[in-house]
Amino acid sequence: MKGIIGVDVGTTGCRACVYDVQWTLISSASTEYPLYMPQTSWAEQNPEEIYNGVISVIKRALEKSNKYGNNILAMSLSTVFHSLILVDKNCNALYPMLTWADLRSQKYSEYIKEYYDSVEIYKKTGCPVHPMYPLSKILWFKNEFPEIFSKTYKFISIKEYLIHKLFNKYIVDRSIASGTGVYNINNLCWDENILKILEIEGTQLSEVVSTTHYETHMNEKIAEEINLNIDTPVVIGAGDGVLSAVGTGAVNIGQAVATIGTSGAVRVLIEIPKTDIKGRTWCYNLTDEYWVAGGAINNGGIVLRWLRDNFAPCEQVISRKIDIDPYDMLTDYAKTIPAGSNGLVMLPYFLGERSPNWNANARGILFGLHLQHKKEHIIRATMEGIIYRMYSLYIALKDVTGDINEIRVSGSFVRSKVWLQIMADVFGKVISKPDALEGAAFGAAILGLFSIGQIKNIKEGTDNIKIVEKFYPNLENHKKYEKIYNIYERIYWNLQKEFEEIAEIQRTSE
Repeated sequence: MKGIIGVDVGTTGCRACVYDVQWTLISSASTEYPLYMPQTSWAEQNPEEIYNGVISVIKRALEKSNKYGNNILAMSLSTVFHSLILVDKNCNALYPMLTWADLRSQKYSEYIKEYYDSVEIYKKTGCPVHPMYPLSKILWFKNEFPEIFSKTYKFISIKEYLIHKLFNKYIVDRSIASGTGVYNINNLCWDENILKILEIEGTQLSEVVSTTHYETHMNEKIAEEINLNIDTPVVIGAGDGVLSAVGTGAVNIGQAVATIGTSGAVRVLIEIPKTDIKGRTWCYNLTDEYWVAGGAINNGGIVLRWLRDNFAPCEQVISRKIDIDPYDMLTDYAKTIPAGSNGLVMLPYFLGERSPNWNANARGILFGLHLQHKKEHIIRATMEGIIYRMYSLYIALKDVTGDINEIRVSGSFVRSKVWLQIMADVFGKVISKPDALEGAAFGAAILGLFSIGQIKNIKEGTDNIKIVEKFYPNLENHKKYEKIYNIYERIYWNLQKEFEEIAEIQRTSE
């Protein structure tokens, strides 16, 4: 039986999945790697740790599947957006990788907004000016670490780092390029005017290729290590966010996919690039025929992880003893609390925020604390607060792409029925859970088979995706959530100056 490997390289972990050509999951393997946060607003990683993790999961997934050599038709890659690595001529990192969550370049985003036409930059690139994008990050290096900047041979992403390891080439897919803030999505090239702002040459960026581009004849030692035929096509693939839309089957007009993993996003497939007159959404490439409009939040499951690590030590010990996931214990706690958490509201801006307001200075807030509130209330308020953020993306996206008739879900949060019911109640919409839970990895596999001509288009690969469960909104809860959401929004807008001041204190106190 022939198979394909879909590899999803995320923020805090990666996964490799082997599927047969009937889309049955044969085997999978996953691992985690560290996210380093040495200062407020900094979020770094070691690209070599990620590379080692990727190699290990591919190797283990193949070992589990007993599929080797010629039985694998292709391997296709999905990687996280907005990473930045400065490398020398030998592709050695000159500095730790900056992730999408790294917001240290905030003042350079403000500089761009002050001295350049940020609206025009957004229209050209599909990326609002914000410190998560490599555009601002490169400017930070230019001014804060000029000695490293001057030594840089290439400015690349984790995708390019992995591809260079495999094939000793600097190429990047159009999807990852479209998430840099430097790539012109209308002319399909690195934007010359933006390169001038950064004072770099186009040759210091990788050659841009289609997401369906593939390479063969990988590094012999790597091929031998993972036990894969050296001539197996490796499809460069796309960004994880856009592939999660494919992996859940949200590939038709009026369908959206809502994802919560470490971060979160709502996305819709479109046939031509579109930007928002209010600048709330982004637009990234998927294939030569499709683009994805959407919005993303910094603070998804990472906030619940913070809650677990800092306020649930007993639950972690107990969960290990009885062999259950500690998150299951936390969400069970939330289940005991009514909708609205008895008036406790969480604004989960732990890492600043992206769409729709693009405010890197925003900070987390618990509003309405009362002596009646317990840990259970805080857990539910956190889950609700994250969904409020997702709801704000949904509202903005409807204005750009038109009515959304179906919402499919993906990401780690789909394992929690409590969380999915909260989403249904806040959105006031039916939430559909597909059977393809490894959204980005499955999306990568679909794109991979399309790239090598095994299927006619990416929609063909989604035909067998089934909806296994639906969550229907409780209208009474929806009315309550509408009222709280309005309060939630007012809290945010009334604290703009305070956000700015406290963020500055945090940045200068280290």
